[in-house]
Amino acid sequence: MPHATDSRYAWLRLMVTLALMTLGSSAMYVISVVLPTVQSEFGAARADASLPYTLLMVGFGLGGVLMGKLADRHGLMAVVMIGAGGLGLGYVAAGLAPNLWVFAIVHGVLLGALGSAATFAPLVADASLWFVRRRGIAVAICASGNYLAGAVWPPIVQFFVSGYGWRPTFIGLGVLCAVAMPLLALMLRERPPVATAPAVAPAGGAMPSSRPFGLSLNQAQWMLCVAGVACCVAMSMPQVHIVAYCTDLGFGAARGAEMLSLMLACGIVSRLVSGLICDRIGGLRTLLLGSVLQGLALLLFLPFDGLVSLYVVSALFGLFQGGIVPSYAIIVREHFPPKEAGARVGMVLMSTLLGIALCGWMSGKVFDLTGSYEAAFINGVAWNLLNGAIVVWLLWRVTGGRRGGPASAGAGAAAA
Repeated sequence: MPHATDSRYAWLRLMVTLALMTLGSSAMYVISVVLPTVQSEFGAARADASLPYTLLMVGFGLGGVLMGKLADRHGLMAVVMIGAGGLGLGYVAAGLAPNLWVFAIVHGVLLGALGSAATFAPLVADASLWFVRRRGIAVAICASGNYLAGAVWPPIVQFFVSGYGWRPTFIGLGVLCAVAMPLLALMLRERPPVATAPAVAPAGGAMPSSRPFGLSLNQAQWMLCVAGVACCVAMSMPQVHIVAYCTDLGFGAARGAEMLSLMLACGIVSRLVSGLICDRIGGLRTLLLGSVLQGLALLLFLPFDGLVSLYVVSALFGLFQGGIVPSYAIIVREHFPPKEAGARVGMVLMSTLLGIALCGWMSGKVFDLTGSYEAAFINGVAWNLLNGAIVVWLLWRVTGGRRGGPASAGAGAAAA
């Protein structure tokens, strides 16, 4: 007998996806830990040594779209099995890499596109399909695995790198992924009960439709993608550059790393709280709330540059922005046909990763041109305003601002 949404099985499945995301997201944090050691061994410049991370994030984003489509067609278990193979082979191949270029390509293709990508967007989409009454908190719990990986893996990896070297550590991670992930994947054989989900409107008041926000599916998709790029350019300004910013202020890299860890820890809290809020007010309103608060936190970095004040502002920034990215998955689930959830969530989350990648380069370029991070923070605020404007416009269309009433209502609405 198939399991229903919001059932005990759905919660058990959610815990499995949380474990998988925590394991699958390890690659994006492991590379940061081993960067100095890898740079030294291969005799590379810092920019060249950063290439594996760049390719990893590009592969992560592009692979998420492919993995989302595969999950829609073949189910989540098959996709997680691919991810297990990508991460298992990728870590081992990276540990045996003879030079930096092989190391970088392995990160982009195996660890990124075929590995971590299988354990992010498809898992978030799956969580949104297994819950109706508690969809917001369920997606938030699942997405917290990405931040949880950032809290768990760096100290573990640093311990083994210090004691055994980075190559054996990578190979050990590959064996762990190759063994643990398939075992967890076996618990995900059942397909989401899309056809039997209750036809009730979510907290946001809209129903899935072939005309989300009164737009075509592709137009609505592109609006969310632009919003995703904009919010994550703003979001990533402190996350990518806080260590360098603290170094420039004379506080040292260690203080900046502590602030980054504080942001991520507060981000976990933010995601869970935002999930609860999302169940009450819907995805669009939660995204707007997060966007406004994120913009305010970015502005606080401008007047406050003392050590204690930066710790406080970093904590506030983490508390304000952590729920933004999961809101996109909720919005897709609330407004788009559920059978396309995997692919469309993958597209939107790819845009957020593109925003992260764009921010890393753009903020550095602004700093190079101005000699200060002040203009980079202002640039982040501007992108945040673009995100807010798009969300306000979409919310206006949904709530009946345009002639003809709510955009996503009507006889063509699909069952949730």
